[in-house]
Amino acid sequence: MTIIALDHIQIAMPDGKENEARSFYAGILGLTGKAKPASLSNKGGCWFEHEGLQVHLGVDPDFRPARKAHPGFEVADIAALSTLLQERGYSISKGSDLEGYSRVFTSDPFGNRIELLQKTNSE
Repeated sequence: MTIIALDHIQIAMPDGKENEARSFYAGILGLTGKAKPASLSNKGGCWFEHEGLQVHLGVDPDFRPARKAHPGFEVADIAALSTLLQERGYSISKGSDLEGYSRVFTSDPFGNRIELLQKTNSE
């Protein structure tokens, strides 16, 4: 048995905050909303996708933001996205050097840590 692919990542969120999730994950990060299966639609949360990447936000009644564990999203223009995030009120912190990448960290509307990476031309 071997793992063949990552199907999705699940990020916790508080109940009733789907609009804030959509504003961040679709409105800023550019993911597309995806309908949840009917069997899960009554549980709250929302799903997003982009070119095979799926991000599921699920409601946790005892929600606490993930401040260490996090998704790392590769982006096309880290400077432009960082500027947009700051214009929308999100703070950006520079990550430590990682060979071959520029990277920054931000948080989603619920305090979950999000890493953004862009490949650099250095070889």
